[in-house]
Amino acid sequence: MTQPQQNPWNRQQSPVEAQQGPSQPGDTSLPGSLSAPRYGASASAEDQRLPKFAIPAADTLWWVGVHGGSGESTLSRLLPGSRAADHRWPIPPPPVPTPVVLVARTHGSGLRAAQRAASDWASGVVQGVAVLGLVLIADAPGRLPRVLDDFADIVGGGVPRVWDIPWIEEWRRGEDPTPDNTPDEVFEVLESVYALRAANPADYPSPY
Repeated sequence: MTQPQQNPWNRQQSPVEAQQGPSQPGDTSLPGSLSAPRYGASASAEDQRLPKFAIPAADTLWWVGVHGGSGESTLSRLLPGSRAADHRWPIPPPPVPTPVVLVARTHGSGLRAAQRAASDWASGVVQGVAVLGLVLIADAPGRLPRVLDDFADIVGGGVPRVWDIPWIEEWRRGEDPTPDNTPDEVFEVLESVYALRAANPADYPSPY
């Protein structure tokens, strides 16, 4: 398996952090309820499923945007060595599954799309991928309405973990993401995902 590149988005430790020693791999995600596919779980209707495409090997982390405008391309630019799947499931040849992270916006249609994708993975109709978790990117500034916040909790229960990225006005204006216009929350997500990718994600169970 190709070794992941060094992550240039890792921040320099402060003197206090250095004296305290290394911390855990910065997993700032919220735990989901489902860590592996579950045979017999319900899948979405076939015409609502994300398409699939073949990849030559499971040596790349893929961001799978579950709907248009999800932010998968932005995340792929932020984390070297990762790629955007263009709203499709990347399927490698057996036996090693490829690691993927689902990406969705927090509006109602985005959460419903994330729920469908998570259900398809959980049901086993999508084989050959190891879903590491779901990144939810805010679709508007401010707090989520209660009904969407509750729905996001339900959707998050169908994946191993959930990361949250806040509203970023600079990105909305079309500015390229840089360390200067990217908040700490995004750094933390990238560091957490990178740590999972580097920890041999092929060990994450996924049927073939």
